[in-house]
Amino acid sequence: MTEIVTEGSGWYEQPGDRAELDVSFTAVARTRSDAVRDLGRRMAAAEPALTRPGLQVRHRRVRVHNEWRGNKVVGCRAGEDLALLVTDVAELDAVLSALVGAEPTGLQGPTWVLEDTAAAHREAQKRAVADARTRAEGYAMALGATLGPLLRLSEAPEHGAPISYRMAAAEAAGPDVRALGLEPEPVRVTARCTTTWALDL
Repeated sequence: MTEIVTEGSGWYEQPGDRAELDVSFTAVARTRSDAVRDLGRRMAAAEPALTRPGLQVRHRRVRVHNEWRGNKVVGCRAGEDLALLVTDVAELDAVLSALVGAEPTGLQGPTWVLEDTAAAHREAQKRAVADARTRAEGYAMALGATLGPLLRLSEAPEHGAPISYRMAAAEAAGPDVRALGLEPEPVRVTARCTTTWALDL
């Protein structure tokens, strides 16, 4: 029996329903104790923004290190990095505004993600198989043959990645971020497969 092997790829997009944010706060002082104390005050002031509805703090990482000038220690820098997840997109604009109002040292995001990627993966897989079949049918036609049944299918690793860092923003306590023109954009999920078909010559 003659066989033909083809590869297929497919992708599917749908709007992200969760958003990831990376936020950092820092404090600099002459001594380690003062830097940590100042950072604690900053974090206490930011706590109302971090406990808003629809927002989860996924993890916190603390950094404390000396500040150098040449070969001499001239102070200390303390910082805290937070990974945040906005689970309620309806709260996203208010969350961002509150976070900006807390005056972090840095804020990056949002990165749009999907709470459940299963449906998107299934659709991408369906399209990948259809692409592989279309390619096989084309080769069969070129050979003057008929495409037979599917014999084997293997799957390459799937890749799901956010393609946007934009989001709708808003009005709550803190700066008005609506003028930034941030809007949610879709998350793309892709799939690849290798198929083996029978070929009737």
